[in-house]
Amino acid sequence: MRKTTRYPVNGVNPLWHMYRTVSFWKVMKNFIVIQLSRYTPIVSWKNWMYRTFLRMEVGQHSAVALMVMMDIMFPEKIKIGRNCVIGYNTTILAHEYLIDEYRLGEVVIEDAVLVGANTTILPGVTIGKGAIVAAGTVVHKDVPPGAFVGGNPMQLIRTKASEEEEGM
Repeated sequence: MRKTTRYPVNGVNPLWHMYRTVSFWKVMKNFIVIQLSRYTPIVSWKNWMYRTFLRMEVGQHSAVALMVMMDIMFPEKIKIGRNCVIGYNTTILAHEYLIDEYRLGEVVIEDAVLVGANTTILPGVTIGKGAIVAAGTVVHKDVPPGAFVGGNPMQLIRTKASEEEEGM
């Protein structure tokens, strides 16, 4: 189970009234910063924008590729460790709106993680140190340290322990 906080609503779905959840001006600022960052070709500038304007934690030497879409409403709930690679066109969400509730959860990407292109990371998950997430994966639960995962639904393909047993 993902680590999210649930906020039930009555009546109309919560996305219809999203500015009761988060300030319109915060979303506008985040939108502008995220769109600029998506196209910025210099990784250090991109990380500086994430840290400065979105209050994200981004570790030293982490590289976020072109077109990565950070959560537009709660980017401050995203933490990226040191020496990570986040692949092209990945989406990292810290919120989800459902019909009768919305949920918020931190996304923690620990050190030395590789996330393949076109991956979607849902709120409330932790990707453990040294893990590899295959391209196109929907990360809907925690990924153990050193694991190799992939697919939709995400499946554990290999763990560091299984590699050591096989003598790789």
